Amino acid sequence: MGKNKAVFLDRDGTVSREIGYIRPEDMHRFALVPGSAEGLRALKEAGYLLILTTNQSGVARGYYPVEQVHTVHAMLKSLLKDQGVALDGIYFCPHHPDPEKARVKELALDCDCRKPRPGMALQAAREWDLDLKRCWVVGDKDADLDLARNAGCRGVLVRTGYGEETLAALKAAGREPKLVAADLKEAAGIILQESGEA
Repeated sequence: MGKNKAVFLDRDGTVSREIGYIRPEDMHRFALVPGSAEGLRALKEAGYLLILTTNQSGVARGYYPVEQVHTVHAMLKSLLKDQGVALDGIYFCPHHPDPEKARVKELALDCDCRKPRPGMALQAAREWDLDLKRCWVVGDKDADLDLARNAGCRGVLVRTGYGEETLAALKAAGREPKLVAADLKEAAGIILQESGEA
């Protein structure tokens, strides 16, 4: 069992605004969700590692090359640096399990890294010596909550991005999540409260 704790963060709709697939011509629209940097800072100060875990099937779909994902992450790191906070790790899945949708055939994989499967979290646990029972997942989709369950973490659903739609669908299915936050800043407060660190 590892000794460190982390928060696994979804990217689009959680840390940064949801603007769909981010092609090079969309970069000028890329921005942080208001309050996300403050939430990240609060978690960092409480000793959590900040690890981004994001599905990026746009690569498999042929919408943009993998270099575009790295460009977006460089911009994200720059925006966060301006706010005085840094991510510790970034993991992304470029695959898509449906060969009909994956135009880049070598990325048409039913992989272990695409959320809600726990591959990215398990890799991070190995590389960062994490105790997954002390880790959290924050995101705006059902896949993020399922990632938390599959990796043995706890999850918080944020209402930003697709969060409202996700919450409505889960309520309709009788699966309302226990922990729901307005945004990443509020999610950080919930995590610290629930962990007895507030």
